[in-house]
Amino acid sequence: MMAGLRERKKEQTRRRISEVALRLFDERGYDAVTVNEVAEAAGVAKVTLFTYFPSKECLVLDAVKDDTAAIVAGREAGQSPFDALREHYRGMARQGTGEVDVEGMITRVRVISASPALLAGVHQTNMGQRYELATALAEAMPGHGLAPQIMAAQVTAAVTTLQEVFFHRLSMGVPLEEAGRLLGEEVELAFDLLEHGFSSIKGEKS
Repeated sequence: MMAGLRERKKEQTRRRISEVALRLFDERGYDAVTVNEVAEAAGVAKVTLFTYFPSKECLVLDAVKDDTAAIVAGREAGQSPFDALREHYRGMARQGTGEVDVEGMITRVRVISASPALLAGVHQTNMGQRYELATALAEAMPGHGLAPQIMAAQVTAAVTTLQEVFFHRLSMGVPLEEAGRLLGEEVELAFDLLEHGFSSIKGEKS
């Protein structure tokens, strides 16, 4: 019980630091706010902040990471890497109608969009996740040459597009429930296209 309480307190501290950082970055700009200022506003020591977030960039970007390689590596016995990824993003789409901090999500996107450094960080994060996914796919399906790398690139591009459209809808005032419903449909579309190509589109001529 004590261990569970400690974990909850750690999560509360982590969330508070992240929320304070986003508020300051949104108000004054990412480059204008120092880590010291974030720590002071969150009521923690600088060393404590770095325990949760190893760098200033992590204050914003940790929440946008999605370990697709771990999804492939940790899939159920008999489940294909592709099916594991599809099921993961189905689950994320279902969460879109749950208790999501829409305002916080929009603020994070706004902060990232306004900072060249953070945009570059997002690109670097996506590239790193893509290479890790390619490695995991290569281990799951050895002897397929370049296929794992191409598959990883396609999955990463599709997921990035789904996220961008979802965030755009929320920023335009689309209700969360509706945005989540559309995301669920588009996850299926994206993975149908990944699995079957253009032939999965009704009316597409071969």
